[in-house]
Amino acid sequence: MNVTTVGLDLAKNVFQVHGIDSTGKVIVRRSLRRRQMIPFFGRLDPCLIGMEACGTSHYWAREIAKFGHEVKLMPPAYVKPYVKRGKTDAGDAEAIAEAVRRPTMRFVAIKSAEQQSVLALHRTRDLLVGQRTQLVNMIRAQLAEFGIVLAKGIQHTLGLVDRLVEGVVPDIPSLACKIVIVLAEQIRDLQLRIGMLEDEIKTWFRGNDLAQRLETIPGIGIITASALAASVPDPHRFTSARQFAASLGLTPKADSSGGRERMGRISKMGDRYLRRLLVSGMTSQLQSARRKPDAYPWVAGLLARKPNKLVAVAMANKAARIAWVVMTRGEVYRAHRPATEATV
Repeated sequence: MNVTTVGLDLAKNVFQVHGIDSTGKVIVRRSLRRRQMIPFFGRLDPCLIGMEACGTSHYWAREIAKFGHEVKLMPPAYVKPYVKRGKTDAGDAEAIAEAVRRPTMRFVAIKSAEQQSVLALHRTRDLLVGQRTQLVNMIRAQLAEFGIVLAKGIQHTLGLVDRLVEGVVPDIPSLACKIVIVLAEQIRDLQLRIGMLEDEIKTWFRGNDLAQRLETIPGIGIITASALAASVPDPHRFTSARQFAASLGLTPKADSSGGRERMGRISKMGDRYLRRLLVSGMTSQLQSARRKPDAYPWVAGLLARKPNKLVAVAMANKAARIAWVVMTRGEVYRAHRPATEATV
C-alpha cells in the first residue's frame, strides 16, 4: 500500500483507519480491533500518522512510533472543523487525516511513560482532595444541624477529626455522633493516602532538574512545578511565552472587528488542572504582595484598581510565561531588579 498519511480515530476496542496517498486518494478505510492495531501498523511502510490527543493517545503514539512512523497528536478542538456532515468514526478518521497535513496545525507533544505516571499521581491526589472536601463539608453540615458551627478553614475541621477519632465527642445525640465519627475516620484515611501520594511526588521532584528550576518561581511550589514538568515534554513547541500561557487558557479572548479591538475574559481552554494550580498559587502569593507592596509594584498597582481574583489570574498568566522562559532557556528564576539598584 502506497499510504503516506493515516488518520486514526481512537476508541476502547474498535479503531477506525483512514489512509491516503500523496495525491489525497483514499487507499485504505477500515476498522481495526485492538489486537489488530500493532500488526497492521507493523506491516505499513513508515508514514505520517495523525491522532487526536486523548487519554490513550500517548500510549498508542509511543507504540506506533516504534515502527518508524511519524506520529502527531492534535487537540480535538482543532480537528473538529475538518469533520464533514454527520458524526461517525469513519468521518472522524478522515478529518484527522486532513487536519494532520495542515501546515498551520498545532500539535501536542507525546508524553513518556514516566511523565504519564507522575500525572497519574497528580490526578489521583486531586481526586482524593476533592473527596476530602466533600467529607469535610458533610461534617460541617451535620454539626450545624445541632448548633455547632466550625470556624472557616480546613485546619479547624481536621483538628475536630483528630479529636473525634481519639474519642472526644461533641454534645450531640449518640446516633448523630456515630455518623460524624464514620465521616471523621474516612477523612483520616484520606489524609494518610494524600500524604503518601505527596511523598511520591516530592521524591520525583527531587530527581527532576526541570521541576526544581520551576520551583524557584515565586508562587510555584513542588506540586505545581512537578505538574508543569510532567505536562510539558517539549516547551520549544510553543513559539513564545504568550502562546504557552494561551495553551493553559490564561490569556484573554479577543473580539476585534472594524479596527476596534476588545479583550474579554480568559479563554479557559487547555489544561484545566495546571491553570487551577497556577491561579491557586498566585492567590496565596497575593498575601505577600499586600504585606510588601514595594517588592511587588506591578501587583500593588493592579490591586488598587482590580478585584483580587482578577489580579491572581493576571499573576498566573505572568507566571506561566516565566515558566516557559525557565523551561526553554534551562535557567532558574531571577527576580527583576529596579534600574536604580541594577546600576549601583
